[in-house]
Amino acid sequence: MSEHYYSERPSAKSNRKTFTYDLRGKEFRFVTDAGVFSKSEVDFGSRVLIESFESPEVDGNILDIGCGYGPIGLAVAAAEPTRMVDMIDINERAIELAKENAQINQVENVSIFQSDLFEKINEKQYAAILTNPPIRAGKHVVFSIFEGSFYHLVPGGELWVVIQKKQGAPSALKKLKELFLFVEVVEKKKGYYIIKAKKD
Repeated sequence: MSEHYYSERPSAKSNRKTFTYDLRGKEFRFVTDAGVFSKSEVDFGSRVLIESFESPEVDGNILDIGCGYGPIGLAVAAAEPTRMVDMIDINERAIELAKENAQINQVENVSIFQSDLFEKINEKQYAAILTNPPIRAGKHVVFSIFEGSFYHLVPGGELWVVIQKKQGAPSALKKLKELFLFVEVVEKKKGYYIIKAKKD
């Protein structure tokens, strides 16, 4: 079986890179490595999600599920200094990089830890959950993220998802509408959909 960025312990030989990126008006410096998602740049889908995200009206913390080396969670945390952002990923190499990148960029309102989906979240609930889901892991994993997010959102909380049309945005929308009363596509750009689902 070939290894993917959603492997728990990537065996790919380390090949660290560093680059800078402007996100939400702040310049970030990211260290990445082999065995993590989009190691050469902040991928387009994540960038559109970061720039489209608007903080929910309800109080509470934020969760970045499948955080990788950290661009979504760190950009949102820097823009939302009064909220705590939990950042989780199954990939232990990604988690170590995300912690390193939080220090490099002096983002302190984050908690970064390894978790297989919501395994280590326990009963915590959030005002917002953001995800660029691991499409290659399969629809069952993506839908598990949607279902778990509904459970882990406070009333009025919002799930923000980026997904390409060709990689299943229509079926994702259908699934989200089964779970959430309020679902809307807030942005479409180059085949990427930014979907917001609000818990009533």
